[in-house]
Amino acid sequence: MNGAEGGVKGADGRSKRWAGHRERRCAELVEAVITAIRELGPEPGIDAIAAHAGVSKPVLYRYFEDKGALWEAVGLRAAQDLIAVVAPAVARVREERAVVTAAVDAYLSFIEGDPHLYRFVVHQRGVARERDVVADAVDTVASGLARILGDRLRTLGLDSGAALPWAYGIVGYVQTVGDWWLRHRQPIGREALVEYLTAFLWSGIAGIRTAADLPFGLSPEAARP
Repeated sequence: MNGAEGGVKGADGRSKRWAGHRERRCAELVEAVITAIRELGPEPGIDAIAAHAGVSKPVLYRYFEDKGALWEAVGLRAAQDLIAVVAPAVARVREERAVVTAAVDAYLSFIEGDPHLYRFVVHQRGVARERDVVADAVDTVASGLARILGDRLRTLGLDSGAALPWAYGIVGYVQTVGDWWLRHRQPIGREALVEYLTAFLWSGIAGIRTAADLPFGLSPEAARP
């Protein structure tokens, strides 16, 4: 190995070590911001965030381009945490109504347990972000539900094209009701709300077979152009 090759490999090694350090430090700072949000509330200023994290603003901006990038990283982490709660809850059950109950309860439990973080991610205003982390989480959860609904439709010999829009409808419905529930300080218990939502949503899913007999219904023949 000549000196030039050794110099290149050394530089590559330093670059990888710095990238690893930067990734770890970013994760630590995001965790510190989330802790601050939980303690200070859903609308903390960047100065309060930095003070709570025990760092200066220049340190924050060394790792994140601007406040929008930092807020986006926090939202992405929250969305990942939500998916990590909902996905296994749904995967543990097989009976279809129980899938709906598990998904609704996991979501409501998550926002009930972390209301400041939820409000920070969903209702933060005036901060530009390159990614819509809420939409990303909705896409992931809805895609999982669509697979379950699609399997059910195919089992019944029906067109599965309705699975994806129905899944997005379910996610949007539960998200909207959950937001109302938090904003109004949980006027009913979570267990009762889970049952109300499950009953409403399941009535729609249970009507899949009936829908096949309606004009422009869900039979494979009706779905053909």
